[in-house]
Parts: sequence; structure tokens; C-alpha cells
Amino acid sequence: MKSNAAVHSSESEFHDQWAQETPLAKIAMRESFEAPTAVENRAILALMGDLKGKQLLDVGAGLGESSVYFALLGANVTALDLSPGMVECAMALGKAHGVSIRGVVQAGERLEVPEEHFDIVYVANTIHHVTDKDLLFRQIHRALKPGGRFFSCDPIGYNPVVEIYRRMATKVRTPDEAPLTFSDVKLARKYFPNLQHREFWILTLSLFLKYYLIDRVHPNSERYWKKILLETPRTLWWWTPLELADRWLTRLPLLRRLAWNMVMWGEKPAGQ
Repeated sequence: MKSNAAVHSSESEFHDQWAQETPLAKIAMRESFEAPTAVENRAILALMGDLKGKQLLDVGAGLGESSVYFALLGANVTALDLSPGMVECAMALGKAHGVSIRGVVQAGERLEVPEEHFDIVYVANTIHHVTDKDLLFRQIHRALKPGGRFFSCDPIGYNPVVEIYRRMATKVRTPDEAPLTFSDVKLARKYFPNLQHREFWILTLSLFLKYYLIDRVHPNSERYWKKILLETPRTLWWWTPLELADRWLTRLPLLRRLAWNMVMWGEKPAGQ
């Protein structure tokens, strides 16, 4: 089993390369929150409410889509990532859109940020990269003000179709990542007793099948989870009814295990 240091090193190298290969003009910043397929982030935005003046920590900021979007909504954003290349990209993206964000190069488990400083911690597509999830949740709890809230979105590991995709997409993901399970929900509840979660993408995963079987796009040639953001209502005429059906299917305890992604949100108790 790799040490944390070895995992962090390989993750940083992979994401540095990704940042270097991605032109700012190709980053789908607004689409990450406004595209019809951005169902997770649109749900999170509705839960967040007004962000003006809020201190927001974006853990695993990546290319900076979320950091810049939140800054455009008026939040004071700190973008944190273990990849120096990703942090540099996020700050450059902010400059291109006329907003300033603070960049920090750091692993999520360390989170050497001021204690009880943030109103919101946002963690997207990051927890499944972390080797010590308990420590990450503890650090998020420490960083939040009493009454502060955290929001996360990550893939879960029960759907066999997604697992086949993961086995095929070996060049566009890191080997040490592991999708979440419902035991991770229990782990997060140690620090956020009122934690809630919601799942997304069951029937709508047929979009992945379309990319592979009809469009002939191999999972290693293009990241499907980025490609979906380029879809429009016109191209999704057949997909929208499936999304409506998923809203009901993901409410069923057994069927929601077949979802692709899970959104979690919780609040730090005011007395802590």
C-alpha cells in the first residue's frame, strides 16, 4: 500500500500535467454550474443561498471552475489544491474573468488554514482521491465557523456500468482514487451529525453509453465528466425525460446505490 506522501506526489504530478495541457479558453467554468447536465452543482447552489461576502474554501479546486464561479457570485474564495499547476491555473482563470482568488498549494488532509474562519467549505471530486477521509472531515470541521456549512460531490462505487468505465478510462484518472461508499457518509456524520446526502445519475448514465457506442469516443480520449458539460438542451432532447425520472429513482434506498455521484452537505453545530 502506498504511503500518503507517495499518493500525494503521484496525484500532484498527474494534475500538474492536466493543468499544463488545458488552455484557459477550454475551461467550462459557467457550464460547470449552469449546463443542463450540471445537476449536482445546481442542487448545491440552491442549498448554498446568497454567497456575497462569504468566506469560502474550495478544497481540491482543480482548474478553478468552482472557485471562479463562486467569486463571481461575491464570495471571498480560497482555492486549495495539492497540485501547484492547478492552483496556478485557477488563479489565472480568475484573472481572466476579472476576479481575485487566494491560491493555496496543500493536500486536503492538512488544510493548514485559519481555524473557524470559513462560512462554507466546498469539496468537489476530491474526497475519492483522499487516503485519510476521517482526517479530511476533521480538518473541514476545524476550518468552518460554528454554523458554517460544507458541500461535497463525488462518485460512489456501486454501479457496474461506472466501474467498467473506470477500468477503461485508465489514462484520464489516477490509479489511487476510490469511489465513495455509504460508510463514508457515516464517517462524515462523526463531525456533521445533521449531514444529508442526495444521489444523481442512474438512467441518465445512458449518456456515457451514447458517447462510447454511438459517438465512438473512447474513455481515454476524452473525459466524459467534462464532455457532458458541453451538451445543450437541443442535444439533450432525449436525455431530459431520463433526468426527470432519476429525480424519483434516486429517492429509493436500494436504487440510489446505482447512481454515479453523491452530493453531501452538513453544518458545523453552533456549540462546537
